[in-house]
Amino acid sequence: MQLPNIIYTISKDLKEQSAKAIVVGGSVRDYFLELPIKDYDIEVYGLACMEELEVILAQYGSVNLVGKSFGVLKFIYKGEEYDFSFPRIEEKIASGHRGFEVFIDGEMSFKEASKRRDFTINAMGYDIERGVFLDPYNGQEDIELGILRHIDDETFIEDPLRLYRAVQFSARFNYGLAEETFELCRSMVANGMLDELPKERIYMEFKKLLLKSTRPSIGFELMRELDMLYYFPELKSIIAVPQTPKWHPEGDVWVHTMMAVDKMVNFLGEDRRENLRYMLAILCHDLGKATTTKIEKDGRIRSIGHEIAGLKPTKQFLYRLTNEHTFIASILPLVEHHLKPSQFYHNQASDRAFRKLATKVKIEELVKVARADFLGRTTPEALAEVYKAGDWMLEKAEALDVSKKPLKALIKGQDLIKMGLKPSSKFKYILKKVYILQLEGNISKKEEALEYIRVNYLEYEHE
Repeated sequence: MQLPNIIYTISKDLKEQSAKAIVVGGSVRDYFLELPIKDYDIEVYGLACMEELEVILAQYGSVNLVGKSFGVLKFIYKGEEYDFSFPRIEEKIASGHRGFEVFIDGEMSFKEASKRRDFTINAMGYDIERGVFLDPYNGQEDIELGILRHIDDETFIEDPLRLYRAVQFSARFNYGLAEETFELCRSMVANGMLDELPKERIYMEFKKLLLKSTRPSIGFELMRELDMLYYFPELKSIIAVPQTPKWHPEGDVWVHTMMAVDKMVNFLGEDRRENLRYMLAILCHDLGKATTTKIEKDGRIRSIGHEIAGLKPTKQFLYRLTNEHTFIASILPLVEHHLKPSQFYHNQASDRAFRKLATKVKIEELVKVARADFLGRTTPEALAEVYKAGDWMLEKAEALDVSKKPLKALIKGQDLIKMGLKPSSKFKYILKKVYILQLEGNISKKEEALEYIRVNYLEYEHE
């Protein structure tokens, strides 16, 4: 296992102090999964106290003591951060994620220290000086089997967040839960153990599920199987909601949503924040069908107005995860208008309609969400990866220069002042009126806008 040179240097220093450095956690797991390793966590054995470790680390870089009470030191070297920790055990003394008492012990064995970890694949280590892997709970075997298996019943249930970790790990690695782990997780849900989790911690795991998985649907399906959707009634409500086979031969709204979420992964970029917006928008885009879906007498299935009806459950769901008001507000237009590309295409919408739509939602973003919606099904067009409506909308919006932003206003307040108008409450009305004329296509040049103001407001002002 190749490590940064500074870790080898510190390891040799520790060895001279009769101590031992072992790489632990996700970096060892990712080595066996052949994934890029971004973070290194090192557990130090054989020292008497944290202060000894602090002195050693301080010789090479800066040390952040924020986690010292939990047996963790943040070591920063040339801009990179590493976690150095002592072996520890955690005892549950109260409910909630802070209800733990931590005991550190430099003399603890690796197997004993690893027992507190969640899954076998996260309980492996790499002895730096000996160059050997430590695997007391057969994590490598579970990696080969593609199984997520918990280590110990008692320590596992002490932190209910591990259910959400099971969900996101299953999706990220396409792993199934070991039978005993599945049954333990179900019992934890049934006993209401998820009630004590704060939304902030749940949200962190949701982000990993949505942004680190190639198929997030695996995680959501596991949530359904474990009855975890009890905590997200907005998602649960779309299960078994029927759809017209002509447009949705793949099945009900839940099945379609899962397919659409997986499709959206293919359209993500480098900006994690924007990616999260897209993923949450597509996850929520059909929540309104739970209350609007009707089966007509002739057998037709219709969900008229589901995009508008979906705004309320979307807000309810998102506020279960976060209180980021502005972020949530930025997702709502993508839900509200997700049908617009198809509607505009079939109706061959006017330039005016495009310009007006651009004031409500970024068309480029809307098409991305709508594309995942359209391709997340099993129609012939979707299977062929063809989305004519989205391509047409994007091309026309770009031609009108409204794909990324609304039409730029030709007139500003300073233009009115230059024309001789005195600042007043009327300014807002005049600017809005001229902008509407721009959107309507009645005015396209600044000279035309100035002339309109001159005739309709300036002459009146001077009478």
